[in-house]
Amino acid sequence: MPQFIDDSTFGTHFETFERTAWRLETRRGYASDRTGPNWARWKAGGDVGHDTPGAWGENIQEQTAAGKRFERIRLVDDPPTDGQRFLLARATNNEAAGEDIRYLWRADAERLGLPAVDFWLFDDRRALVLHFDDADEYLGAELVEDPPRIAEFCRIRDAAWPHAIRRTDFVAQVTSRV
Repeated sequence: MPQFIDDSTFGTHFETFERTAWRLETRRGYASDRTGPNWARWKAGGDVGHDTPGAWGENIQEQTAAGKRFERIRLVDDPPTDGQRFLLARATNNEAAGEDIRYLWRADAERLGLPAVDFWLFDDRRALVLHFDDADEYLGAELVEDPPRIAEFCRIRDAAWPHAIRRTDFVAQVTSRV
C-alpha cells in the first residue's frame, strides 16, 4: 500500500514548484466531479466553462504570472464518457487562468505505451501519484521523489506531449464524431 501524504499539504506542491507542474489524467471520470454543483448544471445544459476563478484558478494565475507553467494531458475514450465531456466543458476555466490543457485519445495513449496512472510531476524532481478506488473516489496522493520513478514520469510526459491536441482542436474532433 502506498504511503499517502497529509491532504492538508497537497496544495503546497502547487505553490512551491519552481518551473513546471505537469499532469496526466487517465480516469474516465472522477466522483468529486459528479457530486459537485457544476455537474448538475452541466447535465441540465448550463455553461460550466466561464466561472469566476476560485482558489485553484487564482493560484494558476499567480504562478503563471511568475513565469511558471501548468500543463495537463487528459486521456479521452472514443466516444468520450460523461466525465470526460464534463471536464472538456470545464477546461476553459483553467485555460483562462493560464493552464495549458491538451487531450489524447486513449487508443493513441495505449499505442504510446502510457500507463493508466494519474499523477502530477513537479520540476522533474517530485511527483504526486493520485490514487482512486473503482468508484472513482479519491483515496489519497503518494509523494514520489525516487529518481528512477521520476525518470519514468518524465519519459511518460515526453512521449505524450508531442501527440496531445489543444482543447479547441480536440473539441472539433469530438463534435465531428457525434
